[in-house]
Amino acid sequence: MPFFNRLFRPACAACSLAPGPICAGCEADFFPAGLRRCGVCAIRLHGGDLVCGRCLASPPGFHRATALADYAPPVDAMVMALKFRARLELASAFGGLMAQRVAVTAEALVVPVPLAFERLSERGFNQSLQIARAFCRASGARLGAGVVRRIRHCPPQQTLALDERHRNIRGAFEMAGDVRGCDVLVVDDVMTSGSTMDEIARLLVSAGAAHVHALVVARTP
Repeated sequence: MPFFNRLFRPACAACSLAPGPICAGCEADFFPAGLRRCGVCAIRLHGGDLVCGRCLASPPGFHRATALADYAPPVDAMVMALKFRARLELASAFGGLMAQRVAVTAEALVVPVPLAFERLSERGFNQSLQIARAFCRASGARLGAGVVRRIRHCPPQQTLALDERHRNIRGAFEMAGDVRGCDVLVVDDVMTSGSTMDEIARLLVSAGAAHVHALVVARTP
């Protein structure tokens, strides 16, 4: 690597020691691929079950979820750095890691969770779109950036109690593209209750999507 590339390459967002955006050591430590997770919602499992009790009792609108990591230090700080400090190189790293974990065909359609206009204006970019673009570059899947559109601004989900989140997000999206017969991957940075992903997945399925796979950087433990 040329000297100036080494000089100006950002440090690892986790350890701040090795070159980044995520060094090989921190990738192995904080984004392990072998953790036991629910086969539907990707929440951490600690017993022998393949699907969590919540998904058995009330299956979500999506058919499967993949999470790169738990939403815990230092991954939570990486996500915040992307969203609020515009560390866009982390979006490229996250998208690349997703492409290593999930095999897709060229016909797969990748849909980023859209931001409300107000939040997009404040931030200047949609972190989920940035991650989705990187995933498509690495995997060869098709990007459907405008397939789902946000039509209603809502209070941030993280400010609400879990039982309020479904009501908060209901009716916030509409279809703006054709997904009939498509395998769709919906990309977001964090999944907590799954309410946003569930709302979008149900909209996609009702519009004819064959399969909906939630793909997120971090899942709350």
